[in-house]
Amino acid sequence: MLPESRPERESRGAGHVPPDWVAPHATFFLTLNCQLRGKPQLTCGDIPGGLFQAVAFYHEQHRWWPEIFLLMPDHLHALVSFSWEKNHGINRVLADWKRYTARAFGIQWQRDFFDHRIRNDADHQDKWSYVRENPVRKGLVETYDQWPHVWFPDRIGWRRDGSGGRDRSPQRSGE
Repeated sequence: MLPESRPERESRGAGHVPPDWVAPHATFFLTLNCQLRGKPQLTCGDIPGGLFQAVAFYHEQHRWWPEIFLLMPDHLHALVSFSWEKNHGINRVLADWKRYTARAFGIQWQRDFFDHRIRNDADHQDKWSYVRENPVRKGLVETYDQWPHVWFPDRIGWRRDGSGGRDRSPQRSGE
């Protein structure tokens, strides 16, 4: 029998810490959503450049180690590793980054985020492909490399030199 009322949902808070057996600097697949779904907040005007500058700044400060950040109009996906030192874990870093980007760019983020720890190479490949193909699945572009709102540690955009170089997707052996 269900209770007549449900307790207020609690935020992840300090309790969202990986168990001791999770390797340091494990990679996480992340999704951060805007409060207003369906409204393009992240891909308009100068917002992508500002968000990518904030991603790069946190990377340079060793707050996180992102492989990829892909902006969609109302959410983003990323593959990121974090330090588990005090005040540098996933909760603190994402809360700080969301707070900064909310103030700097007026983005209204949802309170929490979705995360999934990458467990093996196949899982990594699946999540990378999910991130890469998201704009295609949503009908925003015909091929993933047409989507401009993607950040890598060494560049913005899919191509290294702007002339059609190979993308950075991890490949399974034999492909």
